Amino acid sequence: MRCPVCGFEDCKVLDSRPVKEGNSIRRKRECIQCGKRFTTYETIEQPTLLVIKKDQSRELFDENKIRNGIIAACHKRPVSAADIEAIVSRVEQAVFNSMQEEVTTRQIGEMIMEELRRLDEVAYIRFASVYRQFTDLSTFLKEMSRLQTEQKPDKAP
Repeated sequence: MRCPVCGFEDCKVLDSRPVKEGNSIRRKRECIQCGKRFTTYETIEQPTLLVIKKDQSRELFDENKIRNGIIAACHKRPVSAADIEAIVSRVEQAVFNSMQEEVTTRQIGEMIMEELRRLDEVAYIRFASVYRQFTDLSTFLKEMSRLQTEQKPDKAP
């Protein structure tokens, strides 16, 4: 590993720790020549994954789009940043574990909705209203009713 300060091509590893749910390793290093310390991250190279959009166009998978959608749905809700990152991580892991080269926005959206439904009902409804393109009040009320029906067995003694 080349030192970012002096450019010397040798350093020693002082400490290694797993980060990001064990998907990366953080290494603290020290340059043998100048003695400066720096940190590097080692991650598994993910295969290229394309997302098929509704119009059948394709783009590279971007976890930031997932994160931004979840943040918007959770705006002013009691959902922590750690909860949001956990959802992003689980969805991203599920998508890459599917071993498919292409995945649809529908598949990703359904995964996100399932995660949000368990975490926060209001965030779920907000996300679903945009994702499923609720066009009128009756569609919105139908989804609310479905959510309430699904919850009744959970709250029964």
